[in-house]
Amino acid sequence: MPSAAVLESKKQAVAALAEDLKNSCAGVIVNYSGISVADDTKLRKELREAGVKYSVVKNTLLKLAAKEAEIEIPEEVLNGTTAIATSADDYVAAARILCKYASTSKTFEVKSGYLDKDIISLEKIDSLAKLPSREILLATVCNAFNAPISAFARVIQAIVDNGGEAKPATEEAPVEEAPAEA
Repeated sequence: MPSAAVLESKKQAVAALAEDLKNSCAGVIVNYSGISVADDTKLRKELREAGVKYSVVKNTLLKLAAKEAEIEIPEEVLNGTTAIATSADDYVAAARILCKYASTSKTFEVKSGYLDKDIISLEKIDSLAKLPSREILLATVCNAFNAPISAFARVIQAIVDNGGEAKPATEEAPVEEAPAEA
């Protein structure tokens, strides 16, 4: 039987992991076997820069933490080597980074994932991975809102530049009447 100190440290690990799961909007569970130390370091750096928390976990501890966080992780996911990447505010970052790495590795694989505490299929994780980053999506939306305003501003500036008179962009040639047929 484990000592009281070991049991207490495991309880704290489960509580911390459960808190991460509760506070995350998305997570991806992977089998990290076969990854080199250098690749793992690069992967962790990229995840950290994207605001994603990545940690290697024991399957039993993840199962207990997920239960506490009310996320139902399938039993078949909880075998082999397991790591989880969670994000508090970006739905796609973890999926994008981990799927990109998994596509270049023979042994590293995505096992499962969730969005807002609902388990999603591997196909949905792959679809998430193909979405652009949050910043690019926000820039695209801003451009869509900005385009009509910019066009309006250019029209107003053209009117001001023409002394207050609105002039058509192109002048039309006068329409000639066709001769009457006899």
